[in-house]
Amino acid sequence: MPFVSTNTPSGPASFYYTISTPTHASARRINPSLPTVLFLHPVYVGHHIYHPQFADPNLRRFNLVALDARLHGKTIGEVPSDFRRAEAAEDVYHFMEALLLPPCHVVGLSMGACVALQLSVAHPERVLSMSMVSPLPLQEPADVAEGRTEIYECWAESQADPEHVDEGALLDAVCGALQLGFNGQQTSLIQATIQLTVPDAMRNWTKGRLEELHTVSVKFFCDRKPHPPALLQRVQCPINLIHCGADIAYPIDFTEELFDRMQGAGLNVQLTCVADAPHFGSVTKPAEVNKLILDFVLQNTKGPVPPAMPNVTSPFEDAFAEQGCPHLGLDSDDSDDDLTFI
Repeated sequence: MPFVSTNTPSGPASFYYTISTPTHASARRINPSLPTVLFLHPVYVGHHIYHPQFADPNLRRFNLVALDARLHGKTIGEVPSDFRRAEAAEDVYHFMEALLLPPCHVVGLSMGACVALQLSVAHPERVLSMSMVSPLPLQEPADVAEGRTEIYECWAESQADPEHVDEGALLDAVCGALQLGFNGQQTSLIQATIQLTVPDAMRNWTKGRLEELHTVSVKFFCDRKPHPPALLQRVQCPINLIHCGADIAYPIDFTEELFDRMQGAGLNVQLTCVADAPHFGSVTKPAEVNKLILDFVLQNTKGPVPPAMPNVTSPFEDAFAEQGCPHLGLDSDDSDDDLTFI
């Protein structure tokens, strides 16, 4: 999986990314004859969170592209103090330009959905359709903002002594993020996702970069206002808001409020709900979410798309297998064991 370097308004960055085509799990370039789907990840977790999507033969009928944002995964680049959704969207735009990507169908999860919307506002010609999974509300609720701050403070406490990581505070931070994203569920897939996240987090979120972490994990969410209707009207693509029915942070009222605002601005928007899915529902309910993404991309694609290959391999398969998740099916029973870290 390669890097691409570019200089965006937020400064230079080397973005770590993955391209998968129907025939290649890790390709150097897209197949120009096929539609391209660009995946934008949520906070805390890098783009390996899309393992269940890159392993889906039906979605692999397209080019699938995903990247790690600043201060996530293996991407290299500083986060300025004013980094918000506009700056994040410019990062994605410059990434697309650097790779010579065509206009894309964009899928965003949580924070990624927020960035996708901003991308379609700032560069509407670059977005063909937008699937927003667990979209952020118009403004961050006070209780969720408090929870995000607590996760950050626990992590900061764990890094207070550069010579000794406070394992208890680290576990509190991870469990807080696990509660936000997965309602505290612990399956082999979730456990492997966390195990692959922690080493990157330990490298990125050191004591000297805590202010950057606060920017991307707290200020990004809390220092945010609804787009004015005039800006929303810049969006040209159809939108599917995918609400996860068991989301403890953002009940459906918030998604309905966003839907009403988009509809009031004259956008082509629909709202669907995945029952019993937590905030990161694309991980726990991949069959349902993947079908929604697939159908929406096909509805907004001109021309034929080849049938699914009988077998595809996710580019993340080996990494997940090494963490004890050789198969994508969820465990039949949730584990009560304590989290462990490598």
